[in-house]
Amino acid sequence: MMQINIFERAGVFAENKDIARSIRETELMPSLARNEPIILNFSHVNSATQSFIHALISDALRKYGNDVLGKITFHKCNDTIKQLVGIVVDYMQEGMTTK
Repeated sequence: MMQINIFERAGVFAENKDIARSIRETELMPSLARNEPIILNFSHVNSATQSFIHALISDALRKYGNDVLGKITFHKCNDTIKQLVGIVVDYMQEGMTTK
């Protein structure tokens, strides 16, 4: 099981989409392709932008569908991060059902 520490990459305010893209391309997607579960550790991250979360997880949802959420653990998320993840997941689910 891979654990990705978001704070180490993005700091207390995760806003840089390039960092999110890098995490997605080099760690998240390859691990999912190997069918390995992943922990996205948001410990010490106070907030993020919706675009950061979208850049981080939307491709996984697009490629693997809602089932991928059983492979990704969102660890130590405060209420703000939980809400942002929920918004992105809902948005992606709506997009998948309208196709």
